[in-house]
Amino acid sequence: MPETMTGTTPPTLGMILKGFPRISETFISNEILLLERRGFDIRLLSMRQPRETFSHRSVKSIRAQVDYLPETILGHLGTLLKHNLLQAARKPRVYGAAFKTALRRFSRTRRSATFKHLLQAGYVVNRLLPERPVAHLHAHFAHSPTSVAMFTARLAGLPFSFTAHAKDIYTSDPRQLAEKIDSAKFVVTCTEYNRRYLRRLAPASRTPIYRVYHGIDLRLFNGRSEPKTAPAPPYEILTVSRLTPKKGLPTVINALRRLKAAGIPFRYTLIGDGDQRREILALIENAGLAEAVRWLGTRPHDTVVDAFARADLSVLGCEVAANGDRDGIPNVIPESMAMGVPVVATSVSAIPEIVRDGTTGLLVPPKAPEKMAAAIRRLLTDADLRGRVITNGRRMAAENFDNRKLIGLLAEIFRRETGL
Repeated sequence: MPETMTGTTPPTLGMILKGFPRISETFISNEILLLERRGFDIRLLSMRQPRETFSHRSVKSIRAQVDYLPETILGHLGTLLKHNLLQAARKPRVYGAAFKTALRRFSRTRRSATFKHLLQAGYVVNRLLPERPVAHLHAHFAHSPTSVAMFTARLAGLPFSFTAHAKDIYTSDPRQLAEKIDSAKFVVTCTEYNRRYLRRLAPASRTPIYRVYHGIDLRLFNGRSEPKTAPAPPYEILTVSRLTPKKGLPTVINALRRLKAAGIPFRYTLIGDGDQRREILALIENAGLAEAVRWLGTRPHDTVVDAFARADLSVLGCEVAANGDRDGIPNVIPESMAMGVPVVATSVSAIPEIVRDGTTGLLVPPKAPEKMAAAIRRLLTDADLRGRVITNGRRMAAENFDNRKLIGLLAEIFRRETGL
């Protein structure tokens, strides 16, 4: 809905985010940019300041105004209380009902963050929205951003919706999440595996739950003109991943140790950072792989694309973490496929929706380094299999993960459900 001939602007979509920009959440910045290009007027409400000193180039093209909420109660208590007291005085019944909801939610989990989310919502409604109102609120991630969106919607009398991804789904209290689903205008999630889980949480709810895959930029991840169907040793193996438990990097490293012991020459590039950095780097050293491994930390898209261009194979060892956290479909999988780099991955969560064993890649069970080593070796040396996997993988990425197509579907959902 672009600006009309009379100069009026379209209603604004308010997006509540955990942080903006974040280097690991390209799918969100891409979504914002592509929605803007389809005429949506967007205002970003970020719960955190950016934590990286750089961002992907696409972020610089986003026009949306960004406002940052007070991140913590400590140090911002006066500001938060001021705006919440003003809001409570202005609409005592509405604020009282929201406070009762916060009490009920706190009684379930005993998490004080519930009250922080209410205070942040009061700040949004009393301090930020009067400057530039929004017609609908949408949150990315089903945990804290959706909590703020839910309270903001109740205080402001607005509809809200949210997109659920991975950790936010499976580490949330099911009762809390079911209440959010039932209160929302609609829900979006990025895999069929997630959609079915969310529907099971709230089977009686009339809230529609839509599956829209995260797309990738096929103009950026555009592959090789001639795929490497018969690579020569030393083989180039690549992992792009945050260094966190659910990524299963110990499985990958132990698989590589087995390849080395079998006399398979390779070089391994690891791109990413995270809480497990020390553990993973120590594991690489203890496995005797230091000379074969290059760890680059977090890098922008240009570096990742260059790494794909050199790679013979991409490998991920995803698993379900002890706290229930798990991946949906890591973006690196369709990126790898689009680049013509075959994938070895684990049969966890929604990964089998894109990696179909023997067709678009090879699947192994999680925490099975011996099977992963065998799959890596097979996909490096079997030219017929590689050719088939590369062709089918490229087709899978093009047909199902093109972000320009998927954003059209998402835009249709927003238009239909919100009228924006």
